[in-house]
Amino acid sequence: MDSLQLLFDGFATALTPVNLLYALVGVTLGTLVGVLPGIGPAMTVALLLPITFNVPPASAFIMFAGIYYGGMYGGSTTSILLNTPGESSSMITALEGNKMARRGRAAQALATAAIGSFVAGTIATGLLVVAAPFVVDFAISFGPEDYFALAILAFTAVSSVLSRSVVRGLASLGIGLVIGLIGIDQQTGQARLTLGIPQLLDGIDVVVVAVGLFALGEVLYVASRLRHGHPEVIPVGRAFMGRSDWARSWKPWLRGTALGFPFGALPGGGAEIPTFLSYSVEKRLAKGREFGEGAIEGVAGPEAANNASAAGTLVPLLTLGLPTSATAAILLAAFQQYGLQPGPQLFDHNPALVWGMIASLFVGNAMLLVLNLPLAPVWARVLHIPRPYLYAGILLFAALGVYALNASWVDLVVLYVLGLIGFAMRRFGLPLAPAVIGLILGPMAEIQLRRALAIGAGDPAVLVTSPIAAVLLILSALILAAPLARRLLARRRQVDATA
Repeated sequence: MDSLQLLFDGFATALTPVNLLYALVGVTLGTLVGVLPGIGPAMTVALLLPITFNVPPASAFIMFAGIYYGGMYGGSTTSILLNTPGESSSMITALEGNKMARRGRAAQALATAAIGSFVAGTIATGLLVVAAPFVVDFAISFGPEDYFALAILAFTAVSSVLSRSVVRGLASLGIGLVIGLIGIDQQTGQARLTLGIPQLLDGIDVVVVAVGLFALGEVLYVASRLRHGHPEVIPVGRAFMGRSDWARSWKPWLRGTALGFPFGALPGGGAEIPTFLSYSVEKRLAKGREFGEGAIEGVAGPEAANNASAAGTLVPLLTLGLPTSATAAILLAAFQQYGLQPGPQLFDHNPALVWGMIASLFVGNAMLLVLNLPLAPVWARVLHIPRPYLYAGILLFAALGVYALNASWVDLVVLYVLGLIGFAMRRFGLPLAPAVIGLILGPMAEIQLRRALAIGAGDPAVLVTSPIAAVLLILSALILAAPLARRLLARRRQVDATA
């Protein structure tokens, strides 16, 4: 059955009244958490994991996908009106967007961000429909050594790209790998790192880890830095664009989409790099326009790249089980909570779920356009919610959700310990994404490594006999070596300049 027919079947799933309601809830929540600084889609999905166990998988993932896309939309609102990005991927939008708002063009900035996000999200989701089956066909040939090498590539790429330094990224990855070791070894039956606590024999639930690191750690970090006073929010009316704004925006939308989708699909690519590249491209092509003073191209291109990267992230997640961002890692945890493993078998055994989720992205994009254009003033008012009330509610909701998992006080203790770890990681600049990806992919990498060594009778050379594994391991080594090479080149240039 071809992709187009599968997509039509997916629309049959996504367009049921119940799933439409879940999609609406998802995109509304996503926009809300995107608007509020410091609360991203990763934290929101993590908080909702405990309460979705009684929800059908297709409905849950349609809602999660809506939260993911909505968070990308909403982040632009705070960047433009408050000069405070709701998401790290919206940092570039703040450069020109806030200057447009201060010049009285907030409505145009919000409109080009919303429409550009819709255009990019729709095109990128179409590319996802085309690309996913090809990646699935390729992934069917993977052996244990290939999956192990793929996990190593994810570890190195995410640790290098999503951190200010490789050392901090690898330190965060190490924390996640250690947490993933807790529990009974699946092959030997030996208890590892349980400290004699029976409740830890099954390991630490990934929901507890996600909520602890993302939600509780964020609450503690914000509380430690909270300053009284209300932020200055630039007033805005209904979002709209004039004819000249359309003429200046449509090409940046397409260029941003072309940059965002492939980078989103790369391990560690994320949305930050393509948004920065899009801004650089538009600045070079500006031909004397008011870049640095509020150029609409500087909002249109990066926002398109931002949303296109979200669809790109779903390609390796759904086809290979490989998360390339923090939110994708939480989505992978959600799949595992339902007893599902993303990859080629997911497309064969659960086509209604996969294609229903993909089809819901088209529906969610349309919903987001309707929500963001006329309701821009409403989202601006959300920024006036007092932070103490907001984060106290998150703390209460996190504790109740985690306790509801197993009604165990041990889970609450682990939650608060992980919250302190998350706070310390933020305080010292360690990114959270490598820790979550290490926790989720670490056990899989260990199992695949053991299988590969068993097939090779203990010979480590089996790990590089496959061409795919060899290429992936070489890429991992290059990623780790790149920062060192850049530092050596910079030092050599400095020596040559002073000589």
